[in-house]
Order: sequence, then structure tokens, then C-alpha cells
Amino acid sequence: MRAMVLNHTGDISHSPLHLQDRSVPVPQAGQVLVKIHVCGVCRTDLHVVEGELPNTSFPLIPGHQAVGTVTQAGGGVTDIHEGDRVGIAWLQGTCGQCEFCTSGRENLCLEATFTGYQVDGGYAEYAVVPARFAYPIPSIFSDDQAAPLLCAGIIGYRALRLSGIKPGQRLGLYGFGASAHIAIQIARHWGCQVYVISLKSEHQKLAKQLAEIIHD
Repeated sequence: MRAMVLNHTGDISHSPLHLQDRSVPVPQAGQVLVKIHVCGVCRTDLHVVEGELPNTSFPLIPGHQAVGTVTQAGGGVTDIHEGDRVGIAWLQGTCGQCEFCTSGRENLCLEATFTGYQVDGGYAEYAVVPARFAYPIPSIFSDDQAAPLLCAGIIGYRALRLSGIKPGQRLGLYGFGASAHIAIQIARHWGCQVYVISLKSEHQKLAKQLAEIIHD
């Protein structure tokens, strides 16, 4: 398969990623093999590529907003089947036993592994992922639409839940990046009155546009 491989970190302007031929990974027990359709580019990918995150193992295939089709399932996988469309997100593995995993906060697991950082990600034609971290993608979303939901969407929705916001209430968004521009659409769908605080004129413009068009 073809893959964009990072052999060492470097400034993104110097193109540290290189196209290489790699063997198609084989799914182990509990994993599925996914043929990648699309993979988004996240700021965290750039942090990994440029060496701003510690303990990166090389060679590495980055990318953690991937959408594709399952082509093979490893042993013991019964709830995901060949032909299913799934998403691969940042979090790819946890211990399942610590205080965080057992209290619905597995993203804080100290033994967590992350896609495109500790394990190969979606900048390739194929990727493997544990079946329990392969997310079914509803048909209402195209591949391109679904990919950002696997990072910015997860972050934005989690922030909404932590805020305790209820339909019809007021919500303040400080800054208006990738996660906020998705969160505002959900909040407006809930009938919330949303206030956005951002110094960037392009973010202010986008916030106004989304607040006006998302109203039902």
C-alpha cells in the first residue's frame, strides 16, 4: 500500500513526510482492517510531524480523522463486518481498568494509545484499529463531512456536555476554531442563544453565518 511516512520530525515547510510503499497491515484479534477513503489534517498532526509532542516512535504514519470501509476483521470481532463504513479517531486504545476508564473518562487513561502518534494512522491506503474504537458512520454524512467529526466534532460535543448547556439556554464560546464551529451548529439546532468571543475577523464572520443559517 502507499503511505505518507514520517521518518523524523521537521518543519512542515520542508516536507518531512515521504510517500512510501508499505505492507498492508494484518488485523490482529479484536482489530479490523480499514481501507481509507479520506483522512483530515488536524493541528495535532502538525505538532507530531514537527516534533512538538514527545516520545514519538519512527517510522510513523500520521493522521487521526480517517473514514473508510472495513475489509477484514480479526479474531473475536463480531459487531463490525466487512463492508461497514467506520471512522478512526485520535484515541485508539486504553487499559479499560483504571479509574478514568471505569468512570467514563477513558480519554485520560495513563496507558492510552493514540492514532498517528503511538500507532500508525490514516495517511495511508489501509489502517488497522481496535474494533471498539472503530466508529460506525451514518449514511447521512459523506466521507468528507464525517472526517472532521472524528476530532473537532468529538472535542466540541464533549465541551457542550461538560458545560451542562440545555436546549434554549445561552452559551458563550471563547475562541472559534475547529471544534467551536461544529459546537455552534449543535447549540443553534438546540435553540440556544450563542455568543462568540474571538479577535479574528474571519472567525467572527463565520460565527455570524453559522448562527444565522442553523436555526431549526
